[in-house]
Amino acid sequence: MSSAEPNPSADTPAKPERSLNFIEQIVEEDLRTNRWGEHVVQTRFPPEPNGYLHIGHAKSICLNFGLAKKYGGKCNLRFDDTNPTTEDTEYVESIQEDVRWVGFNWDGLYYASDYFDQLYLWGEQLIHEGLAYVDSQSAEEIAKQRGTSSEPGVASPFRNRTVAENLDLFRRMKAGEFPDGAHVLRAKLDMAETHLIMRDPVLYRIRHAHHHRTGDKWCIYPMYDFAHGQCDSIEKVTHSICTLEFETHRRLYDWCLEKLRIFPSRQYEFARMNLTYTVMSKRRLLELVKGNLVSGWDDPRMPTLCGLRRRGYTPEAIRAFCERIGVARFNSTIEMVWLEDALREDLNRRAPRVLAVLKPLKVVLTNWPAGQVDSLDAVNNPEDESAGSRKVPFSGTLYVEQDDFMETPPKQFFRLSPGREVRLRYAYLITCNEVVKDASGNIIELRCTYDPASRGGNSPDGRKVKSTLHWVSAEHALPTEVRLYDHLCRQPDPNDVPEGVDWKTTLNPNSLEVISNAMLEPSVASAAPGSKFQFERLGYFCADTVDSQPGHPVFNRAVTLRDSWAKAQKKDGG
Repeated sequence: MSSAEPNPSADTPAKPERSLNFIEQIVEEDLRTNRWGEHVVQTRFPPEPNGYLHIGHAKSICLNFGLAKKYGGKCNLRFDDTNPTTEDTEYVESIQEDVRWVGFNWDGLYYASDYFDQLYLWGEQLIHEGLAYVDSQSAEEIAKQRGTSSEPGVASPFRNRTVAENLDLFRRMKAGEFPDGAHVLRAKLDMAETHLIMRDPVLYRIRHAHHHRTGDKWCIYPMYDFAHGQCDSIEKVTHSICTLEFETHRRLYDWCLEKLRIFPSRQYEFARMNLTYTVMSKRRLLELVKGNLVSGWDDPRMPTLCGLRRRGYTPEAIRAFCERIGVARFNSTIEMVWLEDALREDLNRRAPRVLAVLKPLKVVLTNWPAGQVDSLDAVNNPEDESAGSRKVPFSGTLYVEQDDFMETPPKQFFRLSPGREVRLRYAYLITCNEVVKDASGNIIELRCTYDPASRGGNSPDGRKVKSTLHWVSAEHALPTEVRLYDHLCRQPDPNDVPEGVDWKTTLNPNSLEVISNAMLEPSVASAAPGSKFQFERLGYFCADTVDSQPGHPVFNRAVTLRDSWAKAQKKDGG
């Protein structure tokens, strides 16, 4: 189910007090009944360091850290680093940077690998108590014997090994005597269980691989289901919040804590977030990076937090978006326009306005005094009086947008055309008198006259002018590269492809347009990487944090001024 599209242009009423989501209701009931006694509310954000965080993770970050903050508790950042073949310190560092950027700091920084010794001892404890055994079958044989939702599983032929045999094999697995796949440690539950995950699940597997923290100390690693709950318990996590795909894992989570007789952390599940026109699978994002279909994890088309940050998104917009979509029990797909609108709302309040022309068309004012340069007052942000104003140079040769001129305009086109008078923002009224073309018939220059009495854009005799254009003085313009980013995928759900069709066929071939000769007002020459502006009438832009150089910024379009993807664009005459 997709959420309704917001209307950015509608008047925004005062926000009513938000009702509690279902997890907040659980927390408040626990506090009311003193369920956790002396323990404060303790949450954790537990990413696996096998990729960069994306916008879906931001929802979990805001939820876990937000709950701890709201209820005077604590939230840990814990890396679920139990799979050495896919994890790397690069991802560890990026995740820490992203959590801080979103606006949160952790109370404790931990790794599942911190607890490998204790987890191993708990594995031995289950063997001692007859609750786990070493299985010497292959992964394929184990999967085949697990059964189906309508048929019970088949017990392993190794299920009745003695405690002594199991301990000996488990210890030899740890000592590195066996190759990958030779043995696994399984819980001894019930092969007729309704829930397939409870049919003797695997707790440990052999994996001879270098770990980013523990090096070569270990060659057996706990499965997620054996590490997750126990790590929560060690950290005294009261509310372990996971996405819905882990709902079926909760019974095993509870079983492990109960049988080990350790702190009884509780798991709760909420709906993960999907976003239109992009992919949220780490596997598919990695596919894009490794296939050089994007420039990297921080490509501004990516839904990764570092990609959104480079594109020009703000942490305030990310948090506002997560607050708006809320916390639900059922998975849903959120329209991209919700995220875009959160950024528009934030940048509208605080982004300085500047004049920029992306596709320049030269305008020569034939009656402008030779050598004269005016210094015009321009408002920095009409939404913020304290932002003040700046001076913008104006000369007799200007640039306007190519799209703002038509030689033979339709009826509803009110911008510049032969004989038409328009207003230049902060400047003067001008009238087009002549169109200059090259040998191929392409328009290369407009010759216009200006009204000297209309400085500031006001007609001295009150005549009506229907259109106001932005412009840049050609003499003072800053030539700049501007990158226009659009949706990563062409269709709302890139997973919705016929069987056998590669999902990458849904990638949008027009997701990036590079404009090498955009012209900007000179004030942006000193724009620091990451600084954000509204290019008037064009959208919100950010100085690229990678490719910008001192005095030569490169700008990324963060978001348009309005949603133009879902609707057919129409000439608005202004």
